[in-house]
Amino acid sequence: MRRQLLVLLLASVAVIWIGVAIASYIDARHEIDELLDAHLAQASSLLIAQAGHDLEEIDEHVSGNPRVTRRVAFQFWEAGTRLRLRSANAPPARMSDSDRGFSDVRIDGQRWRVYSDWDRKHRYVVQVGERLGARDEIVTAMARNLLVPLVVALPLLALLVWLSIERVLRPLRILNREVAERAPDRLVPLAVGRAPIEVAPLVQNLNTLFERVHTSIENERRFTADAAHELRTPLAALRAQAQVARGAADGRERAHALDNVIAGCDRAAHLVDQLLTLARLDPEHSHAALADVALVPLVQAAIADAAPAALARNIDLELRAEPASVRGDTRLLGILLRNLLDNAVCYSPANANVQIGVDRTHDGARITISDHGLGVPADARQRLGERFQRLGLADVPGTGLGLSIVKRIAELHEARVTFGETPGGGLTVGVAFAKR
Repeated sequence: MRRQLLVLLLASVAVIWIGVAIASYIDARHEIDELLDAHLAQASSLLIAQAGHDLEEIDEHVSGNPRVTRRVAFQFWEAGTRLRLRSANAPPARMSDSDRGFSDVRIDGQRWRVYSDWDRKHRYVVQVGERLGARDEIVTAMARNLLVPLVVALPLLALLVWLSIERVLRPLRILNREVAERAPDRLVPLAVGRAPIEVAPLVQNLNTLFERVHTSIENERRFTADAAHELRTPLAALRAQAQVARGAADGRERAHALDNVIAGCDRAAHLVDQLLTLARLDPEHSHAALADVALVPLVQAAIADAAPAALARNIDLELRAEPASVRGDTRLLGILLRNLLDNAVCYSPANANVQIGVDRTHDGARITISDHGLGVPADARQRLGERFQRLGLADVPGTGLGLSIVKRIAELHEARVTFGETPGGGLTVGVAFAKR
């Protein structure tokens, strides 16, 4: 940035300065030509005014004035054809064929500007000339006086611009150094007050990012600790059942222990599946391909998946639905519904029923799943959805992650999960989707 600013500023100044110098040169050349042309005409008028005197007196007067002889050359031509008088620096031949006005001629390889005119009695043609090289020298000197300061001023300007840029960008260097020297686990906010107003939004966004990373790291640490704790229990149970099977004396006791090992493996596999599902939902899922999803076919598919477990315990699954659709991810919404139905079936007593409802609302759609189990006390419902929280019966298999997955998927779809009491006892879970 410093180098680019320096180059752009100096290049802009140089281009503008050179442009002004060229324009000044052209304008000065025009003004000097007009001024010196007027000087030639004035000199001619003075000589003509003295033409009434004796030409020798004119010669003595002009010869004694070195300022005139140095700047101009003149000739007197009697009747326009016979040279009667000339200055020392004038050629012997006519300087110009013109008898009146200005003309540009070349004499002995040099360019001259000549003014010619007759005297009042029309006896003499007076020609006054000046070498154009003198004019060029004046204009060149003026151009040099314009450009030479640029050569001197440009390095000074570069130094001043560099120092100014250094001063302006100093807060950025400090901010860069502060970020570069940070330890990976030091995610405290940066000081916004020291940052320039143009950089303040960047600092605020960095602080927001630090906060999100800190939250994510803390969640990962807590998740890892909880997962390790939860996995330790089924693994210990598997080990105990395997030891029982190895030490069993009869086949029936061994078969029972091995059945417990298989059931423990199923629970551990289910726990791992739930953990993997939840881990995939923890990162930002905002780039998922969203589409219009019809809820009724999705709920019917989830009911079909839960039907075997419900039939095993003679639980009826009742669907009351009206056509409704939401904007979402079909796969994730299917996981949400299966977890809710699995919970409802697991916590419902045998020979009970589970009601599933799909309704259109004025601002979207709503899914409700009601069971007739023991329910959850009102003061404990706020803990529903926390990881590894199991508030139901201890003998009911589960991981405590189902509702955590439900709440996370709902958040990704900007939906709201509510918990209430089923009339007659039990838990009702509602998922409200807003229009998107």
